[in-house]
Amino acid sequence: MAATEIDGVVWQKSMHSNSQGSCVEFAKLTDGSVAVRNSRHPDGPALVYTRAEIEAMLLGVKDGEFDHLAAG
Repeated sequence: MAATEIDGVVWQKSMHSNSQGSCVEFAKLTDGSVAVRNSRHPDGPALVYTRAEIEAMLLGVKDGEFDHLAAG
């Protein structure tokens, strides 16, 4: 889905985002699902995930399951 098709939402990015725009933005949709877009391409595509999918991902992040992805 194009991010431009998602109206009336507030896009939010992490306070840890850098000045080069290397981040994603999240928006809660009216049905409880969450849209994700690339902050460098706000008019580009958005992926939409269910609340359960986002909760599972956040729990994994908090538990450190994805730490290896950011390791230099």
